[in-house]
Amino acid sequence: MPFGRRPFLRSLVAGTGASLLTSNQAAQAYLPTKTASVSCNSYAWLTFYNRQGKTWMADPDASLQEFVQAGLTAYEPAVNTADDVVKLIPLLAKHKLTMPSLYVNSTLHRTDEAQKSIESVLNIAEAARQAGTTIFVTNPSPIQWGSEKDKTDADLTEQAKNLDRLGAELRKRGITLAYHTHAPEHRQAAREFHHMLLATDPKNVSLCLDAHWVYRGSGNSQVALFDVVKLYGKRIIEIHIRQSREGIWQETFGDGDINYRRLTSDLKALNVRPLLVLEQCLEKGSPNTMGPVEAHKQDLIYAKEVFSGLIG
Repeated sequence: MPFGRRPFLRSLVAGTGASLLTSNQAAQAYLPTKTASVSCNSYAWLTFYNRQGKTWMADPDASLQEFVQAGLTAYEPAVNTADDVVKLIPLLAKHKLTMPSLYVNSTLHRTDEAQKSIESVLNIAEAARQAGTTIFVTNPSPIQWGSEKDKTDADLTEQAKNLDRLGAELRKRGITLAYHTHAPEHRQAAREFHHMLLATDPKNVSLCLDAHWVYRGSGNSQVALFDVVKLYGKRIIEIHIRQSREGIWQETFGDGDINYRRLTSDLKALNVRPLLVLEQCLEKGSPNTMGPVEAHKQDLIYAKEVFSGLIG
């Protein structure tokens, strides 16, 4: 992935050590408000900050102040540990942000690592209880990021079993697990993607539809994307929103390669109202005409128009 998501994760709460509240104080300070109609993932901001030679959340107050200046009221961070959440909660309260969802790492295709991942995510779930978070998004790690090596059938069987187990445990805690994919899961007839959904209980595992990764991972195919919606639309609890033109991610969300109006119509017909999460990221070749605040202001305007049938 451009600017790789994983190498950035440990920087998300960097610099939050100063003036932090204790966990009890954080819990008392954070009063969740009504979830906004459109949320925003941290990864897009990471890519914009990277282009500016800055680090997202190196100065948490300054970072979240810009986030709020863009008109955003709901935040989907990527977190590694329960302590990350404890540190983040008072910052969310200060900036009047909700956290309806968050993104967690997991390695689930190896038995020993899966157990550690599940324990870590469940610890994060306990910490996130005070924030009113109800969706955990996870993209189980590949064999190696950036590699073309695919998991074996045995790996996929093990991963699906552990994904379902994690989802069942989170459900006991009032949290829905949303399975997410990047491009690798859509190689080889999308066997990894399909097995994760066919071998898990829909009550335990929902789908975070990252529309552009499905599109790109399937060879820039809208046919594949809308077949996924047809097959698994009822399981979509969240959408990651990104647009490209001629295959290149754009600075702002707008008209482009993916027909998001059709996606809205198809989901509305299924009576599905997922959480909408902006993730309009940058990569090599993306236009360079504005900063993150202005870009996200434009993203919000377009998203609220295109997804009006799913909002409210």
